[in-house]
Amino acid sequence: MYQSILFLVVTGISVYFFAKNLAKIRRNILLGKDLDRTDQPALRLKTMFKVAFGQTKMTTRPLPAFFHFIVYIGFVLINIEVLEILIDGIFGTHRVFAGLGPVYDLAIGFFEILAALVTIACVVFLSRRFIYKVQRLNAPELKGFPTKDAAGILIIEIVLMGALLKMNACDQLLQARNIEHYVHAGSFPVSQFLVPFFESWSTESLVLMERIYWWFHILGIFAFMNYLPFSKHFHIILAFPNTYYSNLQPKGEINNMASVTQEVKLMLDPAAATPEGYTPPSSFGVKDVQDLTWKNLLDAYSCTECGRCTSMCPQNLTGKKLSPRKIMMDTRDRLEEVGRNIDKNGSFTPDNKNLHSYISEEELWACNTCNACVEACPININPMEIIVEMRRYKVMEESAAPGSLNSMFSNLENNQAPWQFSPADRGNWMHEA
Repeated sequence: MYQSILFLVVTGISVYFFAKNLAKIRRNILLGKDLDRTDQPALRLKTMFKVAFGQTKMTTRPLPAFFHFIVYIGFVLINIEVLEILIDGIFGTHRVFAGLGPVYDLAIGFFEILAALVTIACVVFLSRRFIYKVQRLNAPELKGFPTKDAAGILIIEIVLMGALLKMNACDQLLQARNIEHYVHAGSFPVSQFLVPFFESWSTESLVLMERIYWWFHILGIFAFMNYLPFSKHFHIILAFPNTYYSNLQPKGEINNMASVTQEVKLMLDPAAATPEGYTPPSSFGVKDVQDLTWKNLLDAYSCTECGRCTSMCPQNLTGKKLSPRKIMMDTRDRLEEVGRNIDKNGSFTPDNKNLHSYISEEELWACNTCNACVEACPININPMEIIVEMRRYKVMEESAAPGSLNSMFSNLENNQAPWQFSPADRGNWMHEA
């Protein structure tokens, strides 16, 4: 009974803090401008199942795709056993699903094999990052917390899988000794090899260790759950809504600014009636995260920091400073900063910073809007949209475009074309010998 009460308290505290952090992230995302992404629900569901569940965009790199799929399946399916642990913890039972008989034995055996494969996959990922030093996993923007975050999660996964297998090893011995409460159930194709290590232990020691591993496993899961909102691994949850709300328009299509279009129409036709409820725009483009759409901000929280976008960016490959991954990480960092400002002051208080404090002009103007980053992202994140909107702010609010663009703007204004000659002279080339 005491264990059940303690378990309920721990579970309640864990769920409370997770829900609290989830609410903060939701609030931060909704700081963005409104955007309608409710059209074509059938196509959106298809996109989500194909890209998030099926991980189809991962397959362009088969080796990491294979191991990532193992970890993904492990996360989804091993949580079925976590459901059993939750029920056992609340009601004081042990292996409550054991009544399923052969189906239960098959499931436990499969979970053990999966736990071993997840462990191997995590070791492979650690090796790729720290031994083989894959370039995209050792970029400057990953120094410090991002690298520690990635390594920490992989190590936690290995430790949790180890605790699960050791718990099962102790459980097998207690079943064999016919200890009350330890029902005969389960198949243990992996943990059976750990049994010799515990075989000489007393029954009391085995019961204690089984309980320690049981508690360690579930507390580790609760800790992992509450760490997710602060980690890039939050994409485990957000990848699904993020792909559902993907932009279904052609990738090369640049969004028109409706406010600018309306202003131009009113200027060209002084007799035109102003639409009812129309308010002239107070600013153009994106200065800070509140000027982005909620989908841009959802993108920022969903970013896996895998670096596929940056590794495919032609500007980055030719030595430019631009890194689409850094654009998303900077957007998330600024959004988190704005969120902390709101938590502290009740509402946002100007702090003499904005998104341009994080992302330099050199990065913005390096982009050639080729959409390689958008195509490469495994969960349909769009860094280019943020770059384009920030450029618009630079041009339309600060007149801070590069000299070459200013020349083009001047030609468009005076000659109705990007070239520096009169419209009357455009056909002169036809008269040349």
